[in-house]
Amino acid sequence: MSKIDELIATTKLNDLINKKEEEKASKTVLWILAVIGAVAAVAAIAYAVYCFFTPDYLEDFEDDFDDDFDDDFFNDEDQV
Repeated sequence: MSKIDELIATTKLNDLINKKEEEKASKTVLWILAVIGAVAAVAAIAYAVYCFFTPDYLEDFEDDFDDDFDDDFFNDEDQV
C-alpha cells in the first residue's frame, strides 16, 4: 500500500507544480499585454494632443482664394 500512497502523493505534487507553472505563464502573458496596452494608450494620447495643437495650414490656404474669386467675370452689359 505504501507504493500506491507514494504514487498518489507524487501525482498530487506534480499536479501542484504544473499548476504553478501554468499560473506563472498566464501571469507573464497578462503582464506583456498590459505593457502593450499602456504603450498604445500613451501613443494614442500623444497623437491626439499633436493633432489638437498642430495648426491647419490647408484651411488658411483655401481662405486666401475665396476672397480673390468674385463674380467679376461677367458684367451686366455682356449678357444678351
